[in-house]
Parts: sequence; structure tokens; C-alpha cells
Amino acid sequence: MFKILEREQLTDNIFKMVVEAKRVAKSCLPGQFVIVRMDEEGERIPLTICDYDTEKGTITIVFQIVGAGTMKLAKLQAGDAFLDFVGPLGRPSELCEENLDSLKQKKILFVAGGVGTAPVYPQVKWLHQHGIDADVIVGAKSKDILIMEKEMEAVAANLYVTTDDGSYGRSGMVTTTIQDLVNEGKKYDLCIAIGPMIMMKFVCKLTKELELPTVVSLNPIMVDGTGMCGACRVLVGGEVKFACVDGPEFDGHLVDFDNAMKRQQQYKTAEGRAMLKEQEGDTHHGGCGNCN
Repeated sequence: MFKILEREQLTDNIFKMVVEAKRVAKSCLPGQFVIVRMDEEGERIPLTICDYDTEKGTITIVFQIVGAGTMKLAKLQAGDAFLDFVGPLGRPSELCEENLDSLKQKKILFVAGGVGTAPVYPQVKWLHQHGIDADVIVGAKSKDILIMEKEMEAVAANLYVTTDDGSYGRSGMVTTTIQDLVNEGKKYDLCIAIGPMIMMKFVCKLTKELELPTVVSLNPIMVDGTGMCGACRVLVGGEVKFACVDGPEFDGHLVDFDNAMKRQQQYKTAEGRAMLKEQEGDTHHGGCGNCN
């Protein structure tokens, strides 16, 4: 059993939990995720790792209520425990594989949207711990659903908060702030964007025009977390990839966002899943390669 040490409600439907999981904490790196299960009848839920402490043996997860599974998850309190807490899964951020001296020469911009702030945080924190500065844009629809501002401020070289409705920080979409920073003379070598699919699509559209290499995390489309369900099948540069086993990070300028978002909607119904299974054949699943 994996005990919940802390539980905090960040907004009306976003929650943070600190979980005791020593083996996971010992091995994880920024960009990876875990799969949790509350009990034997519980749904397997993939969640991005928001933070980890190797000495204390803890993992921090942040999640939003989007269905019955996460609604039940939100009812758990400090002192309760998960039956399963599996990880770390997925490939770590490519930043972890780069030479630190080379990274220090790069100007990196992170763009976080909504709950995407949670998976951005450990990457910025990791860079900060290694003496590497990064600018961060955190966007939310309004001030009341903005999360982790203080935590991000502590590790970012420069933090730019923007709200769609102008209720806090800069006014407008994150793309407006990206363009503003470029207009102000800021130069970046790499952009890493994590958030809703529609946000990442338009960030990539802009950064492609700016000739700014961009990495995106496709964790929002993961369901099963093992490649077996076929939910996170996506086209990257015309090739079939699965966010949970091949990613979750990909070259954003190669991701077919329109196809992925259309597929997400189709996957929500049993009829849609059956049609996708028929259309995609052996490429429908990433884990087993067939639908038997």
C-alpha cells in the first residue's frame, strides 16, 4: 500500500497529493508518469509526476477531475492509501540526457497551460538545481484556476503569468505572451509546451513561424498508460507513435494535432473505438500490435 501523506485542494477541481512511494521516487526523472489504482476494482489512472523527493521517498501528483475515476480519487484523504502506485513510466525529459554545459548555453522557454503547470514544474526545478536558468509562461483561463505560482516562481529565472480573461497577470493567451517576449528582444533556443491539446497546437503554430524548436508532452491523451488501449495513438512526422510508450514528449512541429484531437473525440464512445480498431488494424495498439 502507498500512503497519502498530504492532500491539498488547489482549485474547485484540481488536487495535489504527496504519496509515500520510495522505489518510484528513487528512480524517477522529470517528464515521467505513474499509474495509480485505488483498490482492486479501481480504474488504472495515469498521472504525471509533479515532484519527487528521493530522500523522503515521496512522489507528488496533481490531477484534475475529468471523470468518475478522478472524482473518486479526489475523495481520498491524507492517511488513505493507494493499492497500486506504479512507475516511473514513460521516457524522461530529453533535457536529462543532454550535456549540462551545453544546456547552460541554451535559452529555454517553458509554456504551461492549466494542469500542464504540474509536469512543467519538475523540469524547471531540475534545471534550477543544476544551475540552468529557464523562463516560464504559466497560463490559465482566470486567476481562480491558476496553480503552483509560488512554487514555479522559486525555480524559474523569469515567470510570466497570463490569464485569458485578464483577471491576473498579463492578459490573453500564452501565445500572446510568447510573441510579446520575442518582440521585447528575448531570444530562445528551445520551447517546451505542456497543457491542453488546443493550446499546444497554437503554441507550435506560432513557434514554427518563429523558427523556435518546440517539444510538447502528450500526456493529456493518455488513458491506459501501457499502449494497450490505443487511446494515445498519434501521428508524429507521419509515423504512428503512442504517447505512453514512445513519449510523452515529441517534436511539437511534427505532431498532427488536428488528427489527435479528432481521434480523442471519436475514442470517447464504444462505437468510435470499434471504428478506430477497424480502421487502424495492427497499428491500433502500441503494446500488443493487434486487437485480440
